[in-house]
Amino acid sequence: MSMIPSRRRAAALATGLLTTVLALTACGSGDPDEAEADVEMHTVEADNGAVEVPVDPQRVVTIGNTTLPFIDMGGEPVAVTEVSGSELALIPAAQQETYGSAAVLASSADQVDMEELASLEPDLILAQFPASEFEPLQEQLETIAPTVFWGLDVEWKALADGLGAAGNVSDALEAQKTAFDEQISGMQTTYADLIAGTSFVNVDRWASSDAGTFSVSDFGCVEIAQGDLGMDFPQAAEGEDPLGWTSLPFEQIAGLAEYDVITYPVDAEGNPTESFAPVVETNTWQALPAVGSGHALGLFCPGNNSYGSVLQYLDSLEAALATLPTE
Repeated sequence: MSMIPSRRRAAALATGLLTTVLALTACGSGDPDEAEADVEMHTVEADNGAVEVPVDPQRVVTIGNTTLPFIDMGGEPVAVTEVSGSELALIPAAQQETYGSAAVLASSADQVDMEELASLEPDLILAQFPASEFEPLQEQLETIAPTVFWGLDVEWKALADGLGAAGNVSDALEAQKTAFDEQISGMQTTYADLIAGTSFVNVDRWASSDAGTFSVSDFGCVEIAQGDLGMDFPQAAEGEDPLGWTSLPFEQIAGLAEYDVITYPVDAEGNPTESFAPVVETNTWQALPAVGSGHALGLFCPGNNSYGSVLQYLDSLEAALATLPTE
């Protein structure tokens, strides 16, 4: 059976839901218009335009990439789309519990069962996934509840602002933003000379990488070091594909010797990530001047799509920079 009902079926479902809502409202106050007016609404802007949403939503559903950022800001969704175990392992235990208490609608946004979603009676749907996948679902989602959508090209800070406004978690967001601004300012002051006079390179490797390859990566948490701290990392020219999309053979590890400091991914315990471990085991890596001098810095990056995870990255980066000489 198709997971997505036809337009006729969706319309019938919406009619049934509306009838139920009106019946319950009538039982509660005798005046559905008066009860409906009690729900204060406001307008938020997103990729699907200006959307009227409740000021204080009580039953929020998160679809796609909105789940972890919303939970990071203290949100408690009633339903979510699935987040991988590897991603969940990187977030605090309390946030894992919040995720675990929500109903899991589907493994991906395009697999959401609209009947199940409607049965949860959400008053707000927050979504981020490819726009091409949203378009065929938009009418059905918006029939069920006000839906605020962002495509994948939205910048993470803008997404956080949008989620804060739509999901009524702006107070927590503002506290995170203050902490972020203070940490960035402090690091820029403390390590001004180091930042100005040091060439860095960020290297990475993923589970999907071909054997015997690595990448000079210019996306992910390193974007914070580049864009917010002003550190000198290689990055693709404007309009070009990211450097990290190109796989380099291990033979080119020796070329990293031209940089003063190398950064690479580690887990929460400070060990090279499983996918990157083959790089550090090579003799070529061990022979790099930066490795021998302690200028190869392992950094923990739990994600770069919310302030909470970015702040953990900044803590890791600050602790690593503290090991380097400042003169």
